[in-house]
Amino acid sequence: MTEEDFKMIYDTHFDNLRRYLYYRSGDQDLSEDIAQNVFMKIWKKKIDTTKGNIKSLLFKMGTDEFISYYRRSKIEREYVNSQDFKLVHQDDDDDDFSEKKKMYEKALKALTDKQRVALLMNKMEGLTYKEIAESLNLSQKAIEKRISQALSVLKNNLNSL
Repeated sequence: MTEEDFKMIYDTHFDNLRRYLYYRSGDQDLSEDIAQNVFMKIWKKKIDTTKGNIKSLLFKMGTDEFISYYRRSKIEREYVNSQDFKLVHQDDDDDDFSEKKKMYEKALKALTDKQRVALLMNKMEGLTYKEIAESLNLSQKAIEKRISQALSVLKNNLNSL
């Protein structure tokens, strides 16, 4: 792979990969780090990008990196919890906001990954169903169905809390 090929792939796909990872993780910095790691692997291993769909490869590698990160962070959280670390209480206003945020996050976690990604791409990034479908290599109907189901699950979960 030449430097020009790599630059073209990076310029073409980095933002889409970063956005996808952001919708999976909810963390802007983490999504950029993982996307950069994926491109570093592509460069270091001199992966042949002329065969197959490079976008699919990048998204697969990004998903694998995200899952690895999630597993490592889960182990870290379990360690912290086993050490009985205590959280410092904040003001009542912060508690109220934190409580609402926790409720919303809990409702979002009830969604499948596919539903959550499609919903957040639509609501947070403002992407149309067509743009999401193109980004994820799916049909527009599939995206409509995922977002509709996600909104239904969110509504039910938030009403039950």
